[in-house]
Amino acid sequence: MAKDIELAIVFADVVGSTRLYEELGDQRAREVVATCIDIMKQATEEHHGTVIKTMGDEVMSTFAVANDALNAAAKMQKSITGNPELTAEGHHVAIRIGCHAGPVVVENRDVFGSTVHTANRMTSQAKAGQIIITDAIQQRLSEQWKAVARRVDIAVPRGQHDEVTIFEVLWQHGETTSMLPAIATITELQKQFRIRLRYLGAELVLDPRERTVATLGRGQENDLVIKGNLVSRLHARIEAAKNRFMLVDQSTNGTFVQGQNGDDAFVRRDAIPLKGQGVIGLGRVPEPQSYHTVEFVCEDGPDLSP
Repeated sequence: MAKDIELAIVFADVVGSTRLYEELGDQRAREVVATCIDIMKQATEEHHGTVIKTMGDEVMSTFAVANDALNAAAKMQKSITGNPELTAEGHHVAIRIGCHAGPVVVENRDVFGSTVHTANRMTSQAKAGQIIITDAIQQRLSEQWKAVARRVDIAVPRGQHDEVTIFEVLWQHGETTSMLPAIATITELQKQFRIRLRYLGAELVLDPRERTVATLGRGQENDLVIKGNLVSRLHARIEAAKNRFMLVDQSTNGTFVQGQNGDDAFVRRDAIPLKGQGVIGLGRVPEPQSYHTVEFVCEDGPDLSP
């Protein structure tokens, strides 16, 4: 008998399995994929989840609690990344994971509904080694997990009308199995540093002790709303990382960075450190006082170590 309940859905699959078969041959590739599947199934069961099905190189699991879903996903990534046997032609085998939560129909030990489709779409949004989740999962997480979830995009999944905010979970931070991921160590905070972002007369300051992330784009939900036909809705974010700030581009048209010392860079769907001071152009080369240009100044404060 079918019943309606709310669950967290996790899809995890092996990245580039077709290439594995080409490089390793059928027998060895099947062994590698089978090892990954076993790890993903074991992580699910360890964290109170249910394996619904396996499909070739993919596992679908359900969880009653969002934290359990993230604990299992992080365990999958950590176990596969740390397994020295999962290497092919010098490249380590990787998985990608997508998660969503919401109402589903459970029938005959299977799960159906738009929540399942959205979770599957999140897997296609993920790159190797990533865990991608929706706002529906993020809102259900503990504060420790929320602290390592970084907003990366806004999308309308195929076949749906409502927008979904997408987050990447930085599972590498801290000891994930203990549910205490570290945001910054004491050593990282001993040296005070900050960055000033200036845009058309407004100023935003990021300081790791108070605020660590700012988003830039044409969507109203961004910290700096920047209009322009080449600016993506969620174009880029700037975040603190080990005594420096990183610019992470998430856009269609990329981001240009010009330093005061003459260093120029272009980044698209990647990250670069920001140093000294300069200007950032969203979608096009920065121009002074332009609507698409943001000024930045990195500041190092006094060393606060004892």
